[in-house]
Amino acid sequence: MKINKKIKKDLYGELLTPRLIEEKMLNLLRQGKISKWFSGIGQEAISVGATNALKPNDTIFTMHRNLGVFTSRKIPLQNLIGQIIGTEEGFTQGRDRSFHFGVPEYNIIGMISHLAAMLPVANGVALGYKLKKQKRVALAFVGDGATSEGDFHEALNLAAVWQLPVIFLIENNGYGLSTPTSEQYLCKNLSDRAVGYGMKGMTIDGNNIESVYTTIKKIAEDMRKNPSPVLIEAKTFRIRGHEEASGVKYVPKELIEKWKRKDPIKNFESTLADENIFNEEGFDVIRKSIKNKIEQDIESALKTRLPSSSKSKELSDVYADYDFQQIEPSESKKEIRYVDAIQESLHQSMKKDEKIIIMGQDIAEYGGVFKITEGFVKEFGKSRIRNTPIIESGIIGACLGLSLEGFKPIVEMQFADFISCGFNQVINNLAKTHYRWSHPVSVTLRMPTGGGVNAGPFHSQNLESIFMHIPGLKIIYPSSPYDAKGLLSSAINEPNPVLFFEHKFLYRTQKEMVPKNLYNIEIGKGRLVQTGKDITIIAYGLSVIWINEIIQEVKNEISIELIDLRTLLPWDKDIVYESIKKTNKGMIVHEANQTGGVGAEIAASVNKDMFEYLDAPFQRFGSIDIPTPFNQKLEQNVFWPKSTLLDQIKELVSY
Repeated sequence: MKINKKIKKDLYGELLTPRLIEEKMLNLLRQGKISKWFSGIGQEAISVGATNALKPNDTIFTMHRNLGVFTSRKIPLQNLIGQIIGTEEGFTQGRDRSFHFGVPEYNIIGMISHLAAMLPVANGVALGYKLKKQKRVALAFVGDGATSEGDFHEALNLAAVWQLPVIFLIENNGYGLSTPTSEQYLCKNLSDRAVGYGMKGMTIDGNNIESVYTTIKKIAEDMRKNPSPVLIEAKTFRIRGHEEASGVKYVPKELIEKWKRKDPIKNFESTLADENIFNEEGFDVIRKSIKNKIEQDIESALKTRLPSSSKSKELSDVYADYDFQQIEPSESKKEIRYVDAIQESLHQSMKKDEKIIIMGQDIAEYGGVFKITEGFVKEFGKSRIRNTPIIESGIIGACLGLSLEGFKPIVEMQFADFISCGFNQVINNLAKTHYRWSHPVSVTLRMPTGGGVNAGPFHSQNLESIFMHIPGLKIIYPSSPYDAKGLLSSAINEPNPVLFFEHKFLYRTQKEMVPKNLYNIEIGKGRLVQTGKDITIIAYGLSVIWINEIIQEVKNEISIELIDLRTLLPWDKDIVYESIKKTNKGMIVHEANQTGGVGAEIAASVNKDMFEYLDAPFQRFGSIDIPTPFNQKLEQNVFWPKSTLLDQIKELVSY
């Protein structure tokens, strides 16, 4: 593929711009006007060549050294510098640094510090393009060091299996911070790994902008016609430190000198001079013009104010706003089980909204291990009911990408326990995106949870309290079929990430009359299950069933007021506090082990806020601090010390 003179002239200006910005930024760093800088000097040809080879509506996922992507997409430099120095003109208003942000209007999504984590997100965006039948491409940058990360392998495998239009572009610059590539992998070229995933792979000269441009352009054109992923390794070198404070003492001087001779700008200038496109005077004119513009924009950026905020503003920006519109339940009802209520909510939601996609392991023809999606693939097709490889992180990240493209993805975690393999995507991508750069994240993670089914320590855990500590998530844990159906409907339409815990023991043990239509229940609102005057007991999930059984046992002896939280984050303080004002005594009960559980948070809040109303210390009750055992007797009598629960209630009432 030949490049005409006009494109070469444009590429030279695009290549020079990030270099001149960097030279200015290094001066500002020495002056103490910026705090950190990750240099891409010597690597500009990759960012600039790739960006100019793509169309403006193709999405690019950037890393530390991709300044050339932002400048080539003509992002206002004043805002970009504001982002780097943390002023109010920055894209995150001081909440995140350097290139940790997204600007969807320019089709650029920045990084998080956890390397390779954005590759699965690129898959999700590319899947969105494919589902919408758009001839667009996603390109995700990754460094040589990050190719050892699990997200790299999960993302490449998924992209190949689903034949997604994604270019994975490795910037192999010789070092992962201070670790040379010889200590990172043994294959000759990182692109050799492509064959293992069933995709094309190639290695190119990352310091030759013509090579980068023509390679990416050709691949992107082919990909628009026949979507399938490609792995490209662009070989280059990092002649400065990982970041400026790191230095380069660990790098042999002769190696730096060797790569300085391969400088992409100097070599391209030689090519342009040989082809009589520019002479020295022409180079100087372009350099001075770009430099003057940079100086003006940076000076303006340095004069902008540091962000001012308040506690209320910061808190309000953690979650996307949602105008909840009540869908009333119909009078027509039928008796169904908890598991049926979840299935019905999913089915009716999917019929109503084509943007809903369900993904998970074995959920298509097999119907999932709990048979909740049985028959769905015949009705909705494999584009909307998608079996995934055995991955967690890769598919949760893909859901974020799908959400960025306007879809409402749902993941069925085969068991809630397996969320530990996707922890990074949940707490650092799903939970933080809206606070960082104001984009809603409509992702629902269905979490079959809890014990009582003799499934042992890896299929029975209650992990809800771990995620209560993470701002940006919403956590739902219904105890009844009615609530399960209505709350799942709400979760799917929530513009914030939701962890929807479904207790496995309740799936086929709980029945009740449930409205036939698709209705919803407001997230964050508890339910008064039973009125009483002697004590308030707060519960959720299986523990609601426990307390109901006790209420029947002692109904002539103790008047218990039972509140089902239903939502754990945010939890309904109003309903709890009003009840405490009436009964003056309270307890929180949950199946999960006691230490660090949901009960600790509720108890601390009640004891602090409602102290003057309490006639006894507010208590918490949970299972003992051991993993859930497999043996039924051990699980029922040791892990769940239910036999002592009634005694504790009686003791508290008589305090």
